[in-house]
Amino acid sequence: MTAADAAPLVSVVVAAYNGAALIEETLASVTAQTLTDFELIVVDDCSTDDTRAVVSAWPDPRVRLVTMAKNGGPVRTRNRGFAEARGRYIAALDHDDICRPDRFARQVAYFEAHPDTVLLGTSAEILCEGKVTPSRYAPTTTPALVAWLTCIENPLVWSSTMMRTDVARRLDPITRPDLLFAEDFDLYQRIRHFGAIARLDAPLVLYRVHPGGVSKRFEDTMEASAVRVLTERYARLFDDRAETIARLMVSHNMAKRPVADRATLAILGSALSVIQADFLATHRCDSHDISLIRWETARRWGDIGRVGLRAGTIRLADVLAVRPDHLGLGYASLEALLWSGLIGGARRARHRMEQSRMVQTAV
Repeated sequence: MTAADAAPLVSVVVAAYNGAALIEETLASVTAQTLTDFELIVVDDCSTDDTRAVVSAWPDPRVRLVTMAKNGGPVRTRNRGFAEARGRYIAALDHDDICRPDRFARQVAYFEAHPDTVLLGTSAEILCEGKVTPSRYAPTTTPALVAWLTCIENPLVWSSTMMRTDVARRLDPITRPDLLFAEDFDLYQRIRHFGAIARLDAPLVLYRVHPGGVSKRFEDTMEASAVRVLTERYARLFDDRAETIARLMVSHNMAKRPVADRATLAILGSALSVIQADFLATHRCDSHDISLIRWETARRWGDIGRVGLRAGTIRLADVLAVRPDHLGLGYASLEALLWSGLIGGARRARHRMEQSRMVQTAV
């Protein structure tokens, strides 16, 4: 076996479709990694632009182009890349996202030091129209906090994740095509049974947000898939109410839509309490873990309340009346909620005035 035939340490899998305008920057960020022992597998899903030509012309022998025989969608395209991977670790990356130079080195070092970890993400920053801003993900994590967050939302940016290849291949398939646009969230639910999921809190990935991005174009499909994922997760706790709770969690915690009324808010608060109590009873958490879990849960409760207040669908009295005992307000101070309540009140008053004008016009 020659050196060129030796299996690399990391296999980077990129599913590409009509990415010619952005993929060069992505490829450059990978080939500039401080860890050089990798292969980059770009699987083209029958692009109609110059994606294949850009990848084929890339001047680095570690970059390999694989083409789908017919368009299969992003999940099947990634699974093809996973099947081609020869590395000890598989790194995920979308064709429009960017890696910081030390991403792979730091993730591999963590894996080597933590043999119980099966999947590792990193923090990420948002890249939009050339401007880089922090993400809204938890700023500080522990594996226990990441595990908790998988109960109520998707806690990791897909393009930041790396996993042990031998563990990933115990899943069949690695990502499920029937859970399109939430296949990563589903993967985290299934792989957690084989070991820990963790995150490096350094922002080692730039997640690009643009009008053509999948998350903008297929929100309905993404949310429907996420509901399925959480329904499966909640079946043991809520029986025939699992889908209802999952829909509320996706709509109001993940998608940040305002709750319709106090009753809906009360259901969400009660569900959060049940899910969190079950998690703490079934996972080993130290005092720092518990503090982070309670704080991040309170932050989400505060966000749900603030969104409803600003929309005018609930009042501050509703938020305070149905708040579970163990939930604070997170980053949403009482002053912030009061301000949101004033905005919501103004919107309700404006709505009443508009209705009154419509009635008078009709008369």
